[in-house]
Amino acid sequence: MSLGEKRYPEIRYPIVGGHKIRTARWLGTGEDNVRPLLFFNGIGANLELVSPLGEAFTRRDIVTFDIPGVGRSKPTILPYRPWQMARLAAKVIDHYGYDHVDVMGVSWGGALAQQFAFQYKKRVGKLVLAATSPGVTMIPGKWASLSKMTNPRRYIDPDYMRRNFKTLYGDEVGKADKHILQLMPPHPRGYLYQMLAFSGWSSLPFLPFLKTPTLIMAGDRDSIVPLANAKLLKMALKYPQLYVVKGGGHLFMVSKAREIVPVMREFFEQPDFLNNPEFFRDNPPVRPDRATPEAV
Repeated sequence: MSLGEKRYPEIRYPIVGGHKIRTARWLGTGEDNVRPLLFFNGIGANLELVSPLGEAFTRRDIVTFDIPGVGRSKPTILPYRPWQMARLAAKVIDHYGYDHVDVMGVSWGGALAQQFAFQYKKRVGKLVLAATSPGVTMIPGKWASLSKMTNPRRYIDPDYMRRNFKTLYGDEVGKADKHILQLMPPHPRGYLYQMLAFSGWSSLPFLPFLKTPTLIMAGDRDSIVPLANAKLLKMALKYPQLYVVKGGGHLFMVSKAREIVPVMREFFEQPDFLNNPEFFRDNPPVRPDRATPEAV
């Protein structure tokens, strides 16, 4: 995705909600009164994969973290539910001193972003959902792709990932080689808990009550989360915008970066009141205190 200059994050290991979590924050330039962006990654994906986002959006702070059992965050002892991960994310932004954030999630992280936006409505300005679905009520993808998703070998063996990349994601491997090299194998228990976390969960019952302006992005060649899911989300949401990435697979954030970054930037720059008068009235877009808390 990288379309800007190299920018390195500040890495921390705070104890949040009783868990030692690896977090990352890319500090923005501070030129504008913009909300920070809280990013939720895909299943098994470590925070290094968010680096291109930090390079593309330099004016705002960007915060993300390794889900327990992913990257360098230790796995939880017991399985967890989406509301628990949303609560953990809220504690992460509390750690950085943010009251209000924009939220973005990709794939598995897109489902968690929906949960967070509903659970913490008053803290979320705008929402971006990429290559994601409403949960168990989704339209399923191709079996050849879904069956390989259950195998964490794609994070361990780069050659396996290259051989199966197009089957898995629907994208060409050429533009994703750097992405593959940044993958860090998740803990087996952590990966299993991620797979189980959204079992029986659906966002469709609560999406109609979500007033958050939302940009939905989907690739028309996504073999894991078909385009129909984005249309389903659009029908359920109150303030949706849908952008279809032509020729984009599940990792269009990587393969189609030059196309989607301007789309996201335009969405973020839209005044809040054009989409959601209620939020703009109650939460003017003022940048939070940039005071740096002590690292744990």
